[in-house]
Amino acid sequence: MTRGWFVTGTDTGIGKSLASATLLHTLRAGGQRAVGMKPLASGCESTPDGWRNEDALALQAASDPRPAYDDVNPFALPNPLAPELAAADAGIRVTLAPIVSAFRRLSSQADAVVVEGVGGWAAPLSADLDQVDLVRALDLPVVMVVGLRLGCINHARLTARAIEHDGLRLAGWIANDIDPAMGRADDNFELLKQRLPVKCWGRLPFREMPDPAQLWSLLQPA
Repeated sequence: MTRGWFVTGTDTGIGKSLASATLLHTLRAGGQRAVGMKPLASGCESTPDGWRNEDALALQAASDPRPAYDDVNPFALPNPLAPELAAADAGIRVTLAPIVSAFRRLSSQADAVVVEGVGGWAAPLSADLDQVDLVRALDLPVVMVVGLRLGCINHARLTARAIEHDGLRLAGWIANDIDPAMGRADDNFELLKQRLPVKCWGRLPFREMPDPAQLWSLLQPA
């Protein structure tokens, strides 16, 4: 049976794509066929092959076997806005059916699928669709990425509670050092390990240009 996880974060810009791509390399290093997915991406560039998103391309590049882009990113929205606004600008209605179909195609060719969400847990996908609806439709446990910066303990605890309140299973969390100037980052990391209800899968160090292929050994998925 194909395994899978939905990767969410404590906020936008905290490294979900880096963590997701690194997790793919970790799974591949363990001998698994692992593919990534970013169902909805806002902020895309026009190319001869269609609209393309940088994060979705990174997940595609970290995948083996290499999936079709349209399966990795069923909804590619041009404007770099909140998904609901970006979809409205593009005249697109975001629905679950195309995402679920793409996920099934990815699952048929892999041992594991890593699905990256948008923004934080409560960021909506459309006027009538929240991320929790997508996670339920895909029937996936959740991995939370915590960006280590001032306020991260509060954000992480609130996000963990929200996931569990919504009836989803939080499988683990990944720390990402996004602020090299953060005071007592190690102490904050230890406090997070004490207070979050699930195991930490690893901690990614700050890099100006991080390479997921070089970081895979830092993660240990449960």
